[in-house]
Amino acid sequence: MGKRRKAREIAVQILYQADVAGVPFSEAFSTYEGYFRPSLKVLSFAKELVDGVAKNQKDIDEIIESFSKNWKLSRMSAIDRNILRLATYELLYRSDIPPKVSINEAVELAKSFGSEESASFVNGILDAIYKKLVSSHTKEVTSKISLAS
Repeated sequence: MGKRRKAREIAVQILYQADVAGVPFSEAFSTYEGYFRPSLKVLSFAKELVDGVAKNQKDIDEIIESFSKNWKLSRMSAIDRNILRLATYELLYRSDIPPKVSINEAVELAKSFGSEESASFVNGILDAIYKKLVSSHTKEVTSKISLAS
């Protein structure tokens, strides 16, 4: 397993713990680190992801809810909700990660940690977010660059 995939698994576990136990992200992170002691490279990327979700969670949650027809965040399973948070963070705030990679990784996490329906549920919402927000933003930036040339 690659280091980034392992870091995403750790990030989802930390996000899940903070969400379900109602503890701060920093406490969930410290607890995980104390029990499992992953490599520093893996831990560093996981921390970047968790910190990014924590910093932007309000906006991320609003976006997820706006794209999840008939599903409030509170009705989603905690694991699906946190996989969506992680992937939405990557899609919107991490230009160094290709959107298709973020979506694929989220689907794989959903297959590993979620229910039978999780992968298709997560894929559907992330695909809609990508098509509407990420793809249109990329086209807009590209268009502005072309006009400036």
